[in-house]
Amino acid sequence: MRVNGDLKDLATTVTDTDVVEAVTIDSADGLNILRHSAAHVLAQAVQRINPQANLGIGPPVTDGFYYDFGVETPFTPEDIKAISKEMQRIIREGQRFVRRVVTDDEARAELADEPFKLELIGLKGGKEAAEGASVEVGEGELTIYDNTTRDGEVVWKDLCRGPHLPNTRMIGNGWDLTRIAAAYWRGSEKNPQLQRIYGTAWPTKDELRAYQERIAEAERRDHRKLGAEMDLFSFPDEIGSGLAVFHPKGGIIRYEIEENLRKHLLRNGYDLVNSPHITKKDLFMTSGHLQTYADGMFPPMHLDEIVDEEGNITRQGQDYYLKPMNCPFHNLVFRSRGRSYRELPLRLAEFGTVYRYEKSGTLSGLTRVRGLTQDDAHIYVAQDQVKEELTTNLNLVLDLLRDYGLNDFYLELSTNEEGNPKFLGEPEQWSTAIDTLREVAIESGLELVADPGGAAFYGPKISVQARDAIGRTWQMSTIQLDFNQPERFELEYTGPDGQKHRPVMIHRALLGSVERFFAILLEHYAGDFPLWLAPSQVVGVPVAEQYGDYLDDVIGQLRAAGVRADVDHSDDRMQKKIRTHTTAKVPVILIVGEQDRAAGTVSFRFRDGTQENGVPVADAVRRINAAIASHALVLKAGDLA
Repeated sequence: MRVNGDLKDLATTVTDTDVVEAVTIDSADGLNILRHSAAHVLAQAVQRINPQANLGIGPPVTDGFYYDFGVETPFTPEDIKAISKEMQRIIREGQRFVRRVVTDDEARAELADEPFKLELIGLKGGKEAAEGASVEVGEGELTIYDNTTRDGEVVWKDLCRGPHLPNTRMIGNGWDLTRIAAAYWRGSEKNPQLQRIYGTAWPTKDELRAYQERIAEAERRDHRKLGAEMDLFSFPDEIGSGLAVFHPKGGIIRYEIEENLRKHLLRNGYDLVNSPHITKKDLFMTSGHLQTYADGMFPPMHLDEIVDEEGNITRQGQDYYLKPMNCPFHNLVFRSRGRSYRELPLRLAEFGTVYRYEKSGTLSGLTRVRGLTQDDAHIYVAQDQVKEELTTNLNLVLDLLRDYGLNDFYLELSTNEEGNPKFLGEPEQWSTAIDTLREVAIESGLELVADPGGAAFYGPKISVQARDAIGRTWQMSTIQLDFNQPERFELEYTGPDGQKHRPVMIHRALLGSVERFFAILLEHYAGDFPLWLAPSQVVGVPVAEQYGDYLDDVIGQLRAAGVRADVDHSDDRMQKKIRTHTTAKVPVILIVGEQDRAAGTVSFRFRDGTQENGVPVADAVRRINAAIASHALVLKAGDLA
């Protein structure tokens, strides 16, 4: 239940003056409590089997939970089976979760054999503890949860803030252990490496099965798997971790994504610019990146130093960095000459490749890489233009995403934390920026979710969250307000009063990184790209060899219109050709036999196996071109109207 707004165990004593609200197990709070309780049962099961295992932390996470353990030998799949059986026993026992307030000294005495817990006790009340282990200790009192039998005997205990389910039996049978991983204690490579067991928990067995089906579908759609099967991209060892190369088929998809975006940009008054991949250190000192983002940057290259024959330095060298962001370069473009208010809004856009030193353990296909291309733009506006420009950009984002069949959106507003030195700039500026973004978000009519502390170091942001074909949420586009960088770069424009004024800067990425967007689309479509994006859009398959010339003429008309089309003149039988190109996810196969040649027609075959026969050639060419122009998703007969 919630008591006066705070989550509490059902055993908590309440008074007539308390405001009490029920927490159902299928609510967000209820699911977290269920999953955190399952994590405790997991830890208890591990220590029943291996009493020497040291306890780390066990928080609920999206769709599940995990627990970290310090053990001498890594867990195996056989271990997981044994742990699952032990968890089932504990759940059937119906042990109670009993909360108990303790002092720091009492906690240290009771948990003397748990070094990781002792470390957390020492951090209690600090920000570091709240970030790394909020499920264990917080800024208030310290508590231990005892697991007790029906007779009140304590059989296990753990340092924990709670709350929990009343007893283990309420966990039910809608849970499972899912995988094993290695994890550094509290996320730092400087700390010991622990063994992590992941699990999932749901109110019912049916909900567990539905989740497992979603996971199986996600695995079938995994962009890394599809990318290899469809020959779209790869990560050669010779190049390095997190650095992708796009193959011809992937390259043409990427070209279409970028070209479509360029058309949107030019229609909306953007100017295209370009900047180098490296720069001197001072630029990132001015922007503030080296002070706030150095851990995410590649180490510097020391260049331009000249040494004479005696080894004396005759010219000092300079540090150069691979750029992690494009914004400082665009600031220099703005500052390259005097600017007038008549030029505002000034919209500078670039497909800028940037490099970020992501930890190797966080890299994941195209969704988390070290080299990425951002569809980046920076817009310079006068103060009275901010709201209108934000609204225009939000509408542009939504229109662009709808091009790709992404229609289910909500917004997230990321703000700063008061007093945190990470966030640069004056509090008044932050307050004004946050209020403006919130107003624009609310006026959009979309759901708005708060993200406290999630802002960039230079300003708050709105991000567009989109749900894909199987209901997963992805952060897509971001729009950020920045009062800070115009100050740091001393950007100015001449106003209508003849005086110098400071512009407001808007950071805007419509797709985010092209690589990540590519991965999202690949999984959203399960490889069945819309006709306009498909690497091979049309393939002609003659029923027999003598119809090849006729098909060559039809395909020639399509190619002349810019369609990616070919005829399969291989020696394979017609049915095998159709299977091959259907497996390769070609949207439209044109089949021609004697009847088609005599009538001047073709037959359409679609990815789902449906056909449309006897289509006049001119009509077929028109319909294919129209579907490409309209960005239609062509999967079956009737989609090519």
